[in-house]
Amino acid sequence: MKPPSEFQPIAPSRAIDEVASQIRQLIAQGRLRPGDRLPPERELAVRLQVSRNTLREALRALEHVGILVLKKGATGGAFILPGSSDAVVNGFRDLYFLGAITPLELTDARVWISEVVVRVACERATEEDFAALEANIEAMARANSEEQFETRQLLNRQFHLILARSTRNPIVSSMMEAIMAVMGEFIRRIGYRENSFTLPSRRRFIAHLRRRDFDAASREMTAFLERLHKIYLSQWKRQGAQPGGEGVLPDAAQARSAPGGRGRL
Repeated sequence: MKPPSEFQPIAPSRAIDEVASQIRQLIAQGRLRPGDRLPPERELAVRLQVSRNTLREALRALEHVGILVLKKGATGGAFILPGSSDAVVNGFRDLYFLGAITPLELTDARVWISEVVVRVACERATEEDFAALEANIEAMARANSEEQFETRQLLNRQFHLILARSTRNPIVSSMMEAIMAVMGEFIRRIGYRENSFTLPSRRRFIAHLRRRDFDAASREMTAFLERLHKIYLSQWKRQGAQPGGEGVLPDAAQARSAPGGRGRL
């Protein structure tokens, strides 16, 4: 597709924002589509009547929110990306680090949104989704038997992402991805804790899901999350960890770094 020629000169004030705004508008109008490459940097800076440094900053800002990707080399350039959840995930993560999202709010939101996800998944999940969820459970069981607890907690979060994708709703999937990204940061800061109830709960849940039994599946998921989050919040309060700080209890950090130390979920 030939790049559009409708780029307009930019006023000096707020130039970076205006460059990004023009590119966003061209995407909204369908004049730029996923996979399209923007004109070369020198040419685009002349069209927009901005410095190349200003242009680069604008392109980097758009890359940060997942609108385009910057590639180097002879075949490189700035390419429009398909839609992604990067902006939502990065936004939630920034809010958490700034302290605008507390651990209690995070855990509450996870329970509430999970109930919606389970309800829709009971209606829309396919055999392929069931297989992906069951494969995740088996991978978690292997990680548990091999005492790879950090891997297990990663698989635990991936389970929720697979479940959210089974709703076939990108907004729901993006919200769950953002919540799981922030949960990952929270768990990393408070330390991993081993537990014996995740795998049995997962197997009960998938059995309910396969039967399309929303009430049973929802009860199982809610009970699991409330139990897990009670442990997380208790540990967080004991440690006095703050969302944006480095407040990880010393013994948790030592447990991860000590020779032969076992990670905890």
